[in-house]
Amino acid sequence: MLPRWRLIACRRAASPRTTSISRFSPCAKPPQSPALAGPRHLHTTKCLAQEVAPLRKELKETIKAARSAKRGSGDGASHGDIDHVEGWELTVGIEIHAQLNTARKLFSDAFTDPTLEPNSRVAQFDLALPGSQPVFQYATLIPAIRGAVVLGCEIQSESRFDRKHYFYHDQPSGYQITQYYQPLAKDGYVIINDANDELENGQELVVGIKQVQLEQDTARTHDQDAQTSLVDFNRAGHPLIEIISLPQIHSPRVAAAYVKKVQALLFSVDAVTTGMELGGLRADVNVSVRRTDRPLEGGLSYGGVSGLGQRAEIKNLSSFKGVEDAIRAERDRQIAVLESGGVVEGETRGWSVSRPGVTRRLRGKEGEIDYRYMPDPDIPPLYIAPDLVQHLTSTLPPIPEELALMLQNDYGLSVVDSWALLTLDDGRRLIYFQEVVDELVGQLGTSAKLRQRALGRAASNWVLHELGAMLTQHERTWTEDIVPARQLGRILYHLERQQITTPSAKLVLKLVFEGDRRPVDEIIKGEGLLYVAMSDEEYKSLADQIIADFPGHVKDIQEKGKHGKIKFLLGQMMRRGEKGRVQATTAEEHLKRQLSGVE
Repeated sequence: MLPRWRLIACRRAASPRTTSISRFSPCAKPPQSPALAGPRHLHTTKCLAQEVAPLRKELKETIKAARSAKRGSGDGASHGDIDHVEGWELTVGIEIHAQLNTARKLFSDAFTDPTLEPNSRVAQFDLALPGSQPVFQYATLIPAIRGAVVLGCEIQSESRFDRKHYFYHDQPSGYQITQYYQPLAKDGYVIINDANDELENGQELVVGIKQVQLEQDTARTHDQDAQTSLVDFNRAGHPLIEIISLPQIHSPRVAAAYVKKVQALLFSVDAVTTGMELGGLRADVNVSVRRTDRPLEGGLSYGGVSGLGQRAEIKNLSSFKGVEDAIRAERDRQIAVLESGGVVEGETRGWSVSRPGVTRRLRGKEGEIDYRYMPDPDIPPLYIAPDLVQHLTSTLPPIPEELALMLQNDYGLSVVDSWALLTLDDGRRLIYFQEVVDELVGQLGTSAKLRQRALGRAASNWVLHELGAMLTQHERTWTEDIVPARQLGRILYHLERQQITTPSAKLVLKLVFEGDRRPVDEIIKGEGLLYVAMSDEEYKSLADQIIADFPGHVKDIQEKGKHGKIKFLLGQMMRRGEKGRVQATTAEEHLKRQLSGVE
């Protein structure tokens, strides 16, 4: 049985939790003055929540798109959807911006819940009002360190904050506070392998992480029309970690798998609030290409990797499919430019799902000089003691690979089913699965713990496949309340005790799924589904009827050895027998016995 506390990190709270580090840091500061109250300071509009499609439908569409990508589009105007282009090498570096799971912003005591009324979670510093000063919120270090540690990084004992200057309406101070010269952590890595169908069988790729740095998020912009943009500063100042990879990825599909893996790792240690699908994680990708049939003259160097082509950056990608499609489109664009004798420019480009297959120029690419990085004079250095890092490291929940291995060893699950439970619904399906097994084992008694692997396999089949099929059919998003774990556990209890048949169990599940809130026992009794075993005499009589009605099949079996036709006769027994009472294995035994006795 997996300890409950080891799975709790998979549960996503409705809002970030406040994390206290008072026992670790004697220099934690008291909160600032309350966030600004009263009338809104900016004319804004409330952003509508995104409609979320049923997860299984989305996965189905993603698999379909991946299969299409392997076949290629066959469009002569581009290189299609193939993962590699002959004669060319693609190189990708990725910068991931992840919102930390904290109650307060990075440099103010305003709350970080961005889902409320626009500009209702704003402090003076978030608006860069004259005289306001940054006050670092020490609790933000907890999820930041957890995230860096799970990514294999070395936490720096001293880190500093810098100003990154640029002018845009979502950044009122004219600069963003980040960590450019001395980041929070360095030298990490992420391993991508075939455990979750990310690479081909047996393959493994280690992607290096250059650094992980703390920084503040920008405000959210909502374009009301062509002339008006509304700005919501609830998100401004939300603490982020920026995860900068080395340019060691050479496939659009692997790039998407890398982002997905980073998100899964951050989720597993409770470092982030929401995932990419809900806006809590965004990716910028740096894409370059070079010929493989001849050396590149004057090649460039990024992150210590030399001999690369000129890169272009694609900003603010917000889905795994968007990462893959945008990289593929930019790769094909750069190859087309070079094959026509042109030169790839260093620039920032955009991507839109409304124009698939195309990236568009936004502006020339800024460099280090353009941003005019300088140490922030208002923020002192961060000094992180080794014992804090050691404590957080030793108390981390298991990473996804460890959980998958536990599911396979303790519950007998397949690799595919274990990863499905880990990835569906931000890990909440995994907790639901464990609750179902706990209910089943508890009702069967202590002796059932010896059969936990078999019971686990059965429960996963119902959680993932039977219940999942209903979700897909009705296009519903999964929640724990559709079929409570206690109800499903009770259904499996009656099935395990052979008090109902499998078809009856599916009927009960269907009724509960459709809103029948009667206790399972009452549903079984009320619908007349309680299984009453047939006697040997009843099985023998039914077998005799089938043998008498199909003499041709009997002759083929007995005289010509066509034993496959026994399955046909068995099917007839199942159809003619009283619904829910005929057990296939017992019926087949009686049928074979009768056939061997008729000579």
